[in-house]
Amino acid sequence: MIESLLSELGPWNWMVLGFVLLALEILVPGVFLLWIGLAALATGAMSLFLWHAGFWTWQVQVLVFLLLSLVAAYAGKKIMAGKGDHTDQPLLNRRGDQLVGRIATLTEPIVDGRGRVRIGDTIWRVSGPDLPAGVKVKVTAATDLDLELVVEAVETSGEAASNNS
Repeated sequence: MIESLLSELGPWNWMVLGFVLLALEILVPGVFLLWIGLAALATGAMSLFLWHAGFWTWQVQVLVFLLLSLVAAYAGKKIMAGKGDHTDQPLLNRRGDQLVGRIATLTEPIVDGRGRVRIGDTIWRVSGPDLPAGVKVKVTAATDLDLELVVEAVETSGEAASNNS
């Protein structure tokens, strides 16, 4: 039953399969079915020219389709790999990283390594050495996992002069 069905694989079967896969790509995004659909269309196009050739059996057609699918998926991965990596605003949706280098004043003391600082209109959790409230701190890093800023105390000019003596 299946072998008789496969032995009748013609160019139009491959074309229909290709268009069905392309239509499924619209419904199931991920840009993977696109490449397999293109491989099916290419196999169908080859079948149009090789249909009456003695070597163009269903086994060869399936093998060509599988090989073209692999090549198309690999090429598609290479094509799509660089998409979306280049932007003129790399920190757009990484708000914590935008704050690195900013100087702010602690609103709550850092006790046991945890405290709070106000930057703009947002109060951020911070981690760093124990410091009293009101001390100026510099943001040195931001953790993505829990939106916490890592800070260190900023030396004022008076402190720097007394440390140098």
